[in-house]
This record gives sequence, C-alpha cells and structure tokens, in this order.
Amino acid sequence: MHVVAVLALDTVSAFDLAIPCQVFSFALHPDGTPAYEVRVCADRAVTASAGPAQPFRLSSPYRWDDARDADTIVVPGVPAEQIPHPRVVRLLREAVGEGTRVASICTGAFVLARAGLLEGRRATTHWRFAEALAGEFPGTRVDPSVLFVDEGQVLTSAGIAAGLDLCLHMVRRDHGAAVATEVARMMVMAPQRTGGQAQFIDHRVPGSDSADLGDTMRWMRDKLDEPLTIADIAAHAMMSKRSLARHFHAQTGTTPLRWLLAHRLHRARELLESTDLSMRRIAEATGFGSVETFRHHFTRHVGTTPSAYRAAFRR
Repeated sequence: MHVVAVLALDTVSAFDLAIPCQVFSFALHPDGTPAYEVRVCADRAVTASAGPAQPFRLSSPYRWDDARDADTIVVPGVPAEQIPHPRVVRLLREAVGEGTRVASICTGAFVLARAGLLEGRRATTHWRFAEALAGEFPGTRVDPSVLFVDEGQVLTSAGIAAGLDLCLHMVRRDHGAAVATEVARMMVMAPQRTGGQAQFIDHRVPGSDSADLGDTMRWMRDKLDEPLTIADIAAHAMMSKRSLARHFHAQTGTTPLRWLLAHRLHRARELLESTDLSMRRIAEATGFGSVETFRHHFTRHVGTTPSAYRAAFRR
C-alpha cells in the first residue's frame, strides 16, 4: 500500500494538515480497499493554528522517523518565516535522495526551499507569500498564478484550498481519473479547477455593471466539439469582444480561449482514460479539429502525448 506521511510541524495550519488526511483516506481501489495508508507524523504534541481562533494541541502515535519509509511526504503550511528543525531538513533531503515523492501545501513550500529541494525548480505557494519566496530563494522559479506545480518528484501547491487540487492531482496521477473523481465527489468539490490562483490575486470584485458569464460558460462547455471563436463567445454573452475579455478575466483570472482550452483538455483526458475512441474522434469531440492540433496542445499542456497518457492511465 502507498504510504503517505503528513508532517505535523509546530504551528502547522490545521486546515492544511487535514487536507491530505481527508483526500488520501477517501481514495479507494475498485474493490473498495484503501489506496493509501495515511500517517500524521509529529515528534511530540504540536500546536496547530486555525487562523485567529485559539490554537490547540494535537498528538499522533507516529513520529518523524515513521515518515522514512513513506512513498509520499506532504508538508502542510507553517508560518513562512519559521525555520524547520534540522531533523526535518535532513529527513526531506534523504527522502528525495531515495526517490520519495515530496509535496507541500501553501507555505509548506518554504520548508522545502529551506531544505534545498526547490533550487532550480519551478514552484508555487500562496500568492501573498510568492514574492517573499522568490526573494529569499532566487534559484527557485516561483509561479504565483497557478494552483499547483508538479515537478515530478517535488510538488508544491498554492494557498490553502489549492492543497485539495494538488492532492487530487496526486491521486489522479497514481490511480487515474475514476478514483480521483470519486474522491472529489465524496468531498463535494469539482475534480479539477481551472483559472489558476490568478483569479484570487488583487482582482477587483465585479461590480453591478459586470455581466454574469455563468450561462455563457455553460454554453461553452456544451460546445466543446465546435470551433468557437471570440466573436462567437461575445455574441452569446451579448457584449463586445473587449468587454467579454474584461469581464471574463475579472471572474476567472484567465481569457475565454484559455479557459476553453483547459476544459477541452480535461474532456480529452477523460475520453483517453475511459473510452476506446480513436485520436481522430477525440480530437473532433473536443474541438481541436485535427489529430495534429490535438496532439500539439495536449503534449504542451499535459507534458506527454495523448497515446502515452492513455497507456499510463487507462485501467
């Protein structure tokens, strides 16, 4: 069984700590058996923070050393300025050296960075602390606009709830879309969010003059197999192309065509995992038109070819 060790460091964020425990515990094999064993590892009773609420103490039967044989180690958020214990730094460095997957939630990225694990890598953290992370660790390529970054063995997530997206992504990577979708259903959340962290960074809340694009977004999802243009989308929203771009970015943090592309790719992944449709049929069903265009976008954004993805994820 895949062992997930969640490090409970002192002053850990209670919400961050709970996220991997919930997500990985909900993941089940098709026969109903657990897909993961989850261990909360703390060397002693630690203080957990719940924002302005009164801090509380928690303890666990597992110690830091119990994370040494884990397949995945997750570091929840702690205060960005907190210096990790030397034993934690050593544990993380040795784990990566031995091939263990290591992930952080929110400001847990600072712990990974102080262990030297983000040097030369792309990473993210809560948008509020992204500038501080980039300033303190110039060798890390900090991207404040995304929900999470998957660098293979080392993964980082944006603020708080983005940890849900990251953990679901790891479940999807380990066991495919069906298992991850069931976990998302149990947690009453979407299996995958689009738009990135940018939608939360200093964007003005749309005022009364801003149109609600919900109907148009639903219409776009229903038309994934059609070659929609900005003009088509603007016409459905009954606004100019310039107004569409402004309102769409205010509500989603991205452009209409990038939003549409993300949904097309998500649908393509579902079809690759769950059907025997040919690449041509999938390209048509997701609005890419040709296999060449489909393969180009899929490889660029997913990081592998459609054929390789199907071979890896088709159960």
